[in-house]
Order: sequence, then structure tokens, then C-alpha cells
Amino acid sequence: MTSLIAIEDHGSIRELRLARAPVNALNPALCAELASAIADAAAQGAQGLVLSGGPKVFSAGLDVPHLLTIDDRGALKAAWETFFAAARALAACPVPVVAAIAGHAPAGGCVLALCCDYRIMASGPFRIGLNETQVGLAAPEGIRRLMARVVGPYRAERLLVAGEMVEAERALAIGLVDELADIDHVPVRARAWLEELLKLPRKPMLTTRGFARADLIAALHPDFIQLDRFIDAWNEPDTQAGLRALVAKLGK
Repeated sequence: MTSLIAIEDHGSIRELRLARAPVNALNPALCAELASAIADAAAQGAQGLVLSGGPKVFSAGLDVPHLLTIDDRGALKAAWETFFAAARALAACPVPVVAAIAGHAPAGGCVLALCCDYRIMASGPFRIGLNETQVGLAAPEGIRRLMARVVGPYRAERLLVAGEMVEAERALAIGLVDELADIDHVPVRARAWLEELLKLPRKPMLTTRGFARADLIAALHPDFIQLDRFIDAWNEPDTQAGLRALVAKLGK
């Protein structure tokens, strides 16, 4: 079986590259492999991780066409749980993680990026954001907390209510990403940022990081995701119509 995560070590830094062609749609297999790769990297002594994707698409988000084929509620819930397990693995990773976003990052792709310590995005006409309302979904409260954590409560409200995807330059201006780089150099810049961070005294840096990221981990607690309520909304006729319209558009 072909691996869905490409692994490359750069000294003490490990790059985990989403490798599910063509657009790294997050199906359960990819999410499970990502969570496993994060755990393995930490266990094998990696001192920092780069999460990359692309080119041109970091991750297109959840694999909606696949999810729409699941008729059983339990199986659908399990698929979503696998995604949130991957997000929690990033959030709780014991070493710093940089998102190397060399392209678009809608919905689930944006969620993964928000779970990282630092976000470097390709400059140019690439977009990032949580566009759930555009297809008839309401992002869970925990996801709102992730967005508010980086852009502030009011800006998060405006972006989430509109389901807005913002281009790279604006994403930088509002703090949704931390820096921009040429598309071919995004992973290189991610490693460079980590290398500087890792020069600090290790234990104080990691301890402070743990304090600072406690709210991120808390945001992904099941109480703030309320997956059963989300599944109820997913099955609403208006939402199903919106999702199927999205799939039809993608197929053209």
C-alpha cells in the first residue's frame, strides 16, 4: 500500500508531507496515517516537525465526496472522529510543528494549519480559511476557538459567519499566517524557523510552549466539538444539497 505521508528527515527536524493526490483530501486513511506519523516522529526523537502539502494545494480539506457515500451514522461519525484525532495529535504534539502551506488551505486544511505552532504560506493567489457556511455547515465551537486564538474574536466571527477564504497577503495582515515565502521555498523557510527556535534552551522553551498551547488543546476537547450535533447538521437537507452542489462544481 502506498504511504499517504511522505517522510523526510533534515537532521533533528522531520518533514511530514501530505501525499494523497491530487489535492490531499482528508479521508480517514490519510488522517489516521498523519496521527500515527506525528506520534512516531516524537517517539523517534525528532525535535521539530514540518507539516507540508502541495504544491498549489496544502490540503483541500475533508474528502466530501467520500463522506457523502457513507450512509451509516456510526461510520460517518467515525470518519469525522479520525479527522479530529489528527488535529488533536498536531495540537498535543510534544515538539514544535510548522505548517508549510504551499497553496490553498480551505476548511479541514485550515484546521490542521491552525493546530500548528507557526504558519508559513506561499505568496500569491492562494487562499486559506474556514468556508463551512458556504456549503451549509456551522463550524463547531472548538473550531471557532482555534480561529479566534490567532486572529481575535471579532475577526474570527466575521470570517466564520461569511465562510470567507482570504488570499495570502490578507491572511498575513490579519495574523492568520505568520509569514509568506515563495512557493518553492515554503518548506525551507519552515525548517529555518524551527532551527532558530531549537537553538533556545530546550526544557524552558518546551515548558513555556506547553503553557501557551493549553487553550489550543482545550479547544479540541469533545465538549467543544459536539460531534453528534455536527452530524445532525450534516444530514440536514439544505446541508446535503449544498455539499452535493460543491461536489458537482468540483467535478466540472
